[in-house]
Amino acid sequence: MPIQTLDISPVGRVEGDLDIRVEIEDGYVTNAWTQAELFRGFEVILRGKDPQAGLIVTPRICGICGASHLSCASWALDTAWETTVPRNAILARNLGQIVESLQSIPRYFYGLYAIDLTNKKYQNSSFYEEACRRFAPFTGTSYEMGVTISGKPVEIYALLGGQWPHSSYMVPGGVMCAPTLTDVTRAWSILEYFRTNWIEPVWLGCSMERYEQIKTYDDFMAWLDESPNHANSDLGFYWRMGLDIGLDKYGAGVGKYITWGYLPHEDKYQKPTIEGRNAALIMKSGVYDSFTDTHTLMDHNFARENTMHSWYDEGSENVHPFDRTTKPSYNNSKDFDNAYSWATAVSHTNYGRLEAGPLARQIVAGGKHGESWQHYDGFILSMFKAMGGASVHLRQLGRMHELVKLYRQAEHCLREFKLNDPWYIKPKEKDGRGWGATEAARGALCHWVELEGGKIKNYQVVAPTTWNVGPRDSEGIRGPIEEALIGIPIHDSQDPVEVGHVARSFDSCLVCTVHAHDANTGEELARFRTA
Repeated sequence: MPIQTLDISPVGRVEGDLDIRVEIEDGYVTNAWTQAELFRGFEVILRGKDPQAGLIVTPRICGICGASHLSCASWALDTAWETTVPRNAILARNLGQIVESLQSIPRYFYGLYAIDLTNKKYQNSSFYEEACRRFAPFTGTSYEMGVTISGKPVEIYALLGGQWPHSSYMVPGGVMCAPTLTDVTRAWSILEYFRTNWIEPVWLGCSMERYEQIKTYDDFMAWLDESPNHANSDLGFYWRMGLDIGLDKYGAGVGKYITWGYLPHEDKYQKPTIEGRNAALIMKSGVYDSFTDTHTLMDHNFARENTMHSWYDEGSENVHPFDRTTKPSYNNSKDFDNAYSWATAVSHTNYGRLEAGPLARQIVAGGKHGESWQHYDGFILSMFKAMGGASVHLRQLGRMHELVKLYRQAEHCLREFKLNDPWYIKPKEKDGRGWGATEAARGALCHWVELEGGKIKNYQVVAPTTWNVGPRDSEGIRGPIEEALIGIPIHDSQDPVEVGHVARSFDSCLVCTVHAHDANTGEELARFRTA
């Protein structure tokens, strides 16, 4: 059969800035290109601005993970200005980011991903009718519950920052809030509501304490069989249906993973430096190479961006973000042999292209590297090895498994606040370079800032989707999503739901309506709603 080319535009359910081209031969994808269609330009906007402009501007890069950008912007200035950050402020920053991630997890799963389980492709599955009852958009019982309750955790964020999203309560030297006992009590009640109304009865079908006993693949399989409540919880049901419809069979990707680590310990990062960050994190940083089964720490000096296949007039060299000046090209027509995306190709100097995201975080959590006190969790790495590597299916488990851990860290923050202690220590501004990193819900996020003459000389952001959706690099090596698309089966080229599964398993944030057309003839094959 001849090669069929599909252009799918856009692929996603939130922001319409990702197009995908795939070539299909004998029912399988043999080549793929991911195209980021939106130029953000925040690096250009911030050039020449006041150093603290990033605290206002960068949280607006994203409407669902602004706390992560604010955290990076704050820590970047902290390291540049050599501030002192009180322990209360570290806890308050961590709490804001945690509760934002807690809202993102069910909102993503029900609102962006699980909808596809109701696709007509799966109507012969014994799970299909129940999937429609639970996950159908707007009317599904779990969809309605999950999307609605996802708004609860960020009520805690509003107690700290006055609003969500786009608060700027994190600042160099601390936070611009001083929660009262009433605020802390309200935050506890909001967390409890989230746990007792959704996490335990709907998602897990058991107590969090029982779920936390799961340490290995065998433990998880035993948990599924232990009780009908476990098997029929949304987690148990999703896992069983995913295996039934083959979601564990494709979408592996590059096989190498990155996390910057996150949640600085309140007693170990009060004098923040770039060099001291790795040893101060609760959730450790790292790179995992599945081909050699090795874990190593991640250092920002290893990061490189390449614009060979991107719409920038910056050459074809691999450049560290500190050394990059963003120069968007006015010629942004698609040329799949040359430039075809606004995203850059991000890589590690030693490991090449890496996947970012919850799966990456959980696989790295299974490493024995890092400090002895830092968090260790071997469960997802055990699943990864038992199942023969990554897949669309395992990527979901990695994300949802993190939920309970983040909840526990939110409890830790609330428990450790000392309300009469300082929340802010005024810093002294100066020129220099700073770097702030964290883990947004979608993966590895960092900001680099260079200050000169009291202004921003250069600002660079590498977001999770930059790692995952980036185009080929100067050596022609595909990005993580491009690589994950290779080999996937396409059941119906007029409704390529499998492409959506893969792209959305990375939590690509895109818009609702998908159009598919034949690139050779220009004929539109289908126009359909995915939400």
